[in-house]
Amino acid sequence: MLENIFTLVMLILLQAVLGFDNLLYISLESKRAPVEKQAYVRKIGILLAIVLRIVLLVVLLQVIDLFKDPVFGFDFTDVIEGHFNIHSLIVLGGGIFIIYTAMKEIWHMIGVKDMDHDVEGGKKSSIGKVITMIVVMNLVFSFDSILSAIALTNVIWVMATAIIISGIMMIWLSDKVSNFLAKNRMYEVLGLFILFIVGIMLLTEGGHLAHLKLFGNEITPMSKTTFYFVIAILVVTDLVQSRYQKKLLKQKEQH
Repeated sequence: MLENIFTLVMLILLQAVLGFDNLLYISLESKRAPVEKQAYVRKIGILLAIVLRIVLLVVLLQVIDLFKDPVFGFDFTDVIEGHFNIHSLIVLGGGIFIIYTAMKEIWHMIGVKDMDHDVEGGKKSSIGKVITMIVVMNLVFSFDSILSAIALTNVIWVMATAIIISGIMMIWLSDKVSNFLAKNRMYEVLGLFILFIVGIMLLTEGGHLAHLKLFGNEITPMSKTTFYFVIAILVVTDLVQSRYQKKLLKQKEQH
């Protein structure tokens, strides 16, 4: 029993570490819904994702070998080589979609004329569509954490409890992150670029799972340490640039 409790704590911490990129995506995606419904779609989306994560956990325990078996591959020596399984295809698809989403939003923010109207009200989607995207991407992000949980223990109630607790924490934190971005809109671009890096990380992970080689060079996954280091550099750069810009504006006003 004590061993199960220790494993549960480890899994909750693991879910928290692996869940940051998911949390950022949920906060940004929920902005597509009407303002008065954004908190609602975050909660419903995460709650549905919790249920589907547990279902996914049970399914993976039964058919985990099928997710690892190659589905198709390429074998053009020194050009492109790889053997794709279901797991790698899901991760690659998620990475491509997130990069597309981030670039589309960045392009939209650059092209708008009225920031107050266009950014906040010009790209709303239906509540059902937003909830669906939150659930789908939550499942994509959950693959690594579920597989890591299976590697740590085979006790279903421990893994399911960790998923539920981490989901509740995510609901609470998603509101905090969304409120912060709403009050500090200057960080929206920073958040989108972090999301772009999340997409790159998923692409490298998917390429690694598929043993993908481009022009003889094997794709290696971006580690979480590298990911958080890059995020730290982006945040520091953004803070320094913001302060420097305020200083220049202040000097311009004085003159």
